[in-house]
Amino acid sequence: MKHPVRWLRRYPLSVALTLVIWYLCFSGPPHVHVPHVRAIDKWTHAAMYLFFVLTIWWEYLRAHPRIDWRRLLLLGWLSPMAMGGVIELLQAYCTGGRRSGEWLDAAANCVGATVALFIGILVAKCRAR
Repeated sequence: MKHPVRWLRRYPLSVALTLVIWYLCFSGPPHVHVPHVRAIDKWTHAAMYLFFVLTIWWEYLRAHPRIDWRRLLLLGWLSPMAMGGVIELLQAYCTGGRRSGEWLDAAANCVGATVALFIGILVAKCRAR
C-alpha cells in the first residue's frame, strides 16, 4: 500500500486531474454554444490535455532531480494519450448513447498532449542548464 500513497504525495494534482477528466467525460455532455469559435469541443479537448500533461511534467520535474526520459515519456505523454483513446472508446460503446466517442476528440487530446510534451522538454532542458 506504500506505492499508491507515494503517487498521491508526489503527483496530487495529476491524480486529481485524472479523476476530474474521467468524471467529466462520463457525466452529462455540456451544451455550450459559442457561435464565433469553430470546433469548440476539439479546442476544449486539446486545452484539457495540454494542461493535464503539463501538470504531470511539472510534478515529475519537481519530484525527481534526475530525469528518466523513458519513464517520463511513457507516463507523461503516451499514457495520457492512451487514456484519452480509451475514454473515447468507452464513450462510444458503453454509455448507451448518452455520450459519443469521436476519433477527432482523441486526435485533439493527442495534439494537446504533444504540445505539452514539447513545452515540457524545453523546460527540462532549461532546468538542466
